[in-house]
Amino acid sequence: MVETAIRPSAPDQGRAVPQPVSLAGALPVWARIAALSFGGPAGQIAVMHRILVEERRWISERRFLHALNFCTLLPGPEAQQLATYVGWLLHGTRGGLLAGGLFVLPGLVAIMALSWVYALYGQVGLVAGLFFGLKAAVLAIVAQAVLRIGRKALGSNAMRALAAASFVAIFFLDVPFPLIVVGAGLIGYLGGRAGLSAFAHGGHGAATVEAGGPYLLGDDAVPRERAGHGHVPRVLALWGGLWLGPVLLLVALLGPEAVYAQVALFFSKMAMVTFGGAYAVLAYVAQAAVERFGWLRPGEMLDGLGMAETTPGPLIMVTQFVGFMAAFRNPGTLAPLLAGTLGGLLTTWVTFTPCFLWIFLGAPYVERLRGNRALAGALAAITAAVVGVILNLAVWFTLHTVFTETRTVSAGPLRFEWPVPASLDPAALALALAALVAVFRFRLGVLPTLAACAAVGMALQGSGLA
Repeated sequence: MVETAIRPSAPDQGRAVPQPVSLAGALPVWARIAALSFGGPAGQIAVMHRILVEERRWISERRFLHALNFCTLLPGPEAQQLATYVGWLLHGTRGGLLAGGLFVLPGLVAIMALSWVYALYGQVGLVAGLFFGLKAAVLAIVAQAVLRIGRKALGSNAMRALAAASFVAIFFLDVPFPLIVVGAGLIGYLGGRAGLSAFAHGGHGAATVEAGGPYLLGDDAVPRERAGHGHVPRVLALWGGLWLGPVLLLVALLGPEAVYAQVALFFSKMAMVTFGGAYAVLAYVAQAAVERFGWLRPGEMLDGLGMAETTPGPLIMVTQFVGFMAAFRNPGTLAPLLAGTLGGLLTTWVTFTPCFLWIFLGAPYVERLRGNRALAGALAAITAAVVGVILNLAVWFTLHTVFTETRTVSAGPLRFEWPVPASLDPAALALALAALVAVFRFRLGVLPTLAACAAVGMALQGSGLA
């Protein structure tokens, strides 16, 4: 790596040039961002923009949006990767570790604490009512995500066709999620390379941006670290080893059928295909965790998502709950809570370590992605396919919340779940409809909706109606 100083942009609009900030001085700011990172990636990115661009003026609008465009191309939670990227721009690798690590830390601690409570008391009294209510709220939030992303992503008939095909493939044909991502990306890449208008996509930075400097890191500022000789093999060896070394060690010592080996292998694979945010991959995770591995019961995935929605940090932190429950129920010679804790930490490690790999490996070359039509087309197609995957998630959650029993229907190539009408839960249906009305009619925010549904769920549990 070649160290160079950040040159603050020239004074503009009569405003003082921000003074360079040390790594230690940046810590409180990144901690503040982490503590406020509620509401999914849209809310988290908005918080970062307000603090980093508007308040602190550490990075210009154009540089912020360019970094965000790059992060949308990567597998994994884009908000956490954006924090890592900006931290890298400002203070090199140490800055990226600080920003990205702090972004994950509050959610890690909160989800772990809630996992302990759930494992010990999850089916008892008011705690069961709490999660009963959260499930209804999560349905409304996922439905809102389908519409919000759909409005932005499905601007042409080709994009709408990709979304529909994605839903049919994953819901009716049981096509694996990674294959859907690869197929959509290939279609978009070829369409963008051919110059087809349906695959033109400007990304987050498509809108015109007014200059608003001066900034510590302006449009032309040079980052502290740039790729030197041996950059790629060095980063791959270090971060690839940190990520895959524990996985290979667990498989070698315990065997591939051991729960820790299964968790490490499955979530390492997931880390490479999590395009489109947490909602897109959760259907893949939920179906595998419930149907393939038997780590969770169907409704428990909703409970975990409810935890992630009500705590700071990336929504993909729900996977820590999945890993916790997998090891808690298969503890071997360990105490169940210790086994669950280790399973949750292992899941978080193999989920987020690759995020640092992608950023530290690709950030020095990110300018080469600017204006690449083929890559933009691939991103547009993947985003469209993700809408169909999220719709599948909404349907899957509905089946396992409003109904207590489902059956598998098989007819030729078709294979899908269908509800047993007699198992309809009237209380769950009523609460889910109320959550939908709150979100879409009265535009109630995520946290108030979750809080209200949780309160109603506990009240119903206390009265014996849930």
